[in-house]
Amino acid sequence: MAHDFQSNITHSSANSTYGVDISSPISETTFSCLIGDGFTFAIVRAYESSGTPDKNAPATIANARAAGMKYVDVYLFPCPKCSKTASQQVEEMMQSLKGSDYGMVWLDIEGSEYWLGSTSANQQFFKDLLTAAQAHKCVGVYSSESQWSEIFGDSFTGGSSRPLWYAHYDNSASFSDFKPFAGWSKPAMKQYVGDATVCGADVDKNWY
Repeated sequence: MAHDFQSNITHSSANSTYGVDISSPISETTFSCLIGDGFTFAIVRAYESSGTPDKNAPATIANARAAGMKYVDVYLFPCPKCSKTASQQVEEMMQSLKGSDYGMVWLDIEGSEYWLGSTSANQQFFKDLLTAAQAHKCVGVYSSESQWSEIFGDSFTGGSSRPLWYAHYDNSASFSDFKPFAGWSKPAMKQYVGDATVCGADVDKNWY
């Protein structure tokens, strides 16, 4: 499923595809409503910034599948300041998702307050995250130019080999605003609306 979703992102840009990312439990009924509103993929939080797996993720993934959501991925919000290594956090998430039917893993890179005191230490933690996650699944990166440069510095290109999901809340389902950064010349997906309420659920809206 992972390679199918990545392929879909890469090759179906001619057809607009809308989806949501979520950080709270969502029922099958709500997913059915979202599908009815034209959303065809969901990205579920599977690891929290507190340094623990999201206990709601397996049920939410199952509900999305049961409702008929075409693509379901997960994202990992890391905790660099926690006592657990990057690899341990990835392994914890993978264990918590055993038996769940999902595709890619997206590394959520934002919020310098969650990260370490130096760009070099942050870069190493990211490299370790990426290595650990790629041992299990296809991996993408969620970030923005401002967040990335604040955490890693302007010149760090350690994620550029992976698909980029970038955030810009301009309410525009378009890549026309995108400016290359950190080695990415083009994005795979855009989060264009944050903190929306759709079908009674708190979601962010995404497009590719």
